Amino acid sequence: MSDDFNMSMRKFLKQVGVTSQQAIEEGMRNAGSTEGKSYSAKMVLTVDGLDIEHVVTGKIEGA
Repeated sequence: MSDDFNMSMRKFLKQVGVTSQQAIEEGMRNAGSTEGKSYSAKMVLTVDGLDIEHVVTGKIEGA
């Protein structure tokens, strides 16, 4: 793949990571006490024009 492609993909993934972390942190703050709680999380990636649906699931532990 080209350097331009790699750079644009890395930029997109960095934006996804940073903004997703901010959204989760805000949700945790708004939820009040989350200590000892566990939250199921799911991220779905789709790309217009490509036949892609990538799903990642996991757990986020409260603090």
